[in-house]
Amino acid sequence: MSETSRHDAWQGGSNYDTYMGRWSRQIAARFVGWLEVPPGKDWLEVGCGTGALTRAVLEGAGPRTILSVDTSEDFVRHAARECPDPRATFQTGDGQRLDLPDRSRDAVVSGLVLNFVPDKGAMLAEMVRIARPGGRLGFYVWDYPAGGVGFIHAFWRAAAALDPAAETLSEDRRFPDCTREALAGLASGAWGPEAEVVAVEVPTPFASFEDFWHPFTLGAGPAPGYCAGLSPDAREKLRRKLDADLPRAPDGSIPLSARAWAVRASAPV
Repeated sequence: MSETSRHDAWQGGSNYDTYMGRWSRQIAARFVGWLEVPPGKDWLEVGCGTGALTRAVLEGAGPRTILSVDTSEDFVRHAARECPDPRATFQTGDGQRLDLPDRSRDAVVSGLVLNFVPDKGAMLAEMVRIARPGGRLGFYVWDYPAGGVGFIHAFWRAAAALDPAAETLSEDRRFPDCTREALAGLASGAWGPEAEVVAVEVPTPFASFEDFWHPFTLGAGPAPGYCAGLSPDAREKLRRKLDADLPRAPDGSIPLSARAWAVRASAPV
């Protein structure tokens, strides 16, 4: 395990859903609408996580079927439990090498996963291999380098102020290629020059500081993994700093937002 990834905890499906799920679902719904895939198609989702994108496809795209895969058995179990729709099937699998036939799916998509994949080119090549001619390809990732996920950016900024070593663990340092330019180059190289990149933004308001803080204590994801690994005293110092630093609306809520980069293309005919 690398030094920077030692706090990545991906075994708590319910906890990760509490941390990111409500925001992931908003982004997923907008992404599915933007893809413009006709109903009645067969979908593949690479890296389903806790099922946010799966649910968005089922609710908004009218698929005939959707197969959702992820490397985490816990996430697959959680997603299957949360998505009992008979059109959906879940299984473990590595997006860099999938045991699926060539040209077998009409839409092949991935949400908030590509930045964690060691060989991004291999995953994008697998996606285009599995897509039917003229089928839809798409993925999206958070805009980490520009601090696009406000609550995560605020967490790491406060953590680094107390522990300089935390700066190397932040997503903006770990995933510098999550920019429009880098993603456009990556997608164009794998999927062709017609690949499109757009920004997708959603508000991420927190009702109170406890609403903001609690998900970071659950240990699922890079920032929560770091938080859970702190001593009680260090965790309390971080909590106090965040409480003091975060913006507040007149009603006491915390108004933040999140931005992702979404990419789409058509598979070669």
